[in-house]
Amino acid sequence: MAELRGDDVDRIMAQWMRVRPDADVSPLAVLSRMTRISRQLGRVRAEAFQLAGLEPWQWDVLAALRRENGPLSPKDLIAQTMVTSGTMTNRIDNLVATGLVERVDGSSDRRVRLVGLTDEGIDRVDVALDALLEAERRLLRGIPADDQARLAELLRVLADAMV
Repeated sequence: MAELRGDDVDRIMAQWMRVRPDADVSPLAVLSRMTRISRQLGRVRAEAFQLAGLEPWQWDVLAALRRENGPLSPKDLIAQTMVTSGTMTNRIDNLVATGLVERVDGSSDRRVRLVGLTDEGIDRVDVALDALLEAERRLLRGIPADDQARLAELLRVLADAMV
């Protein structure tokens, strides 16, 4: 078995244990590492999206539409991207102005305006997805597939516990 090396979180925990021996700092071992990984992943993802000329917030909306493979209501987009109504309105307006999405009439109620991808939006989100998947594969390349599956399951359990 390979010897584990210390990292910044180990050092931070040791520092806390030295000045606060009464505090159980064990949650830092998981959650501080997750925070650091999240920040790094955010940078990697932003770089991948930039290859397609997209900002991360644009990716969120375009990816939600692409996964659905059809128009969505602003309400559905809000639920999928976890932003406020006002924020989503601004995002849709911006994406319409850049030609990546268009507003279309709802099929059953003409008062309902849906949001759909343009051909340019489809092309850009597909380029971003390919770049994202390649970048994320590189990040995970040193972890065997069975360990990746176990890690995914543990993260699912943690996510469920946080709800």
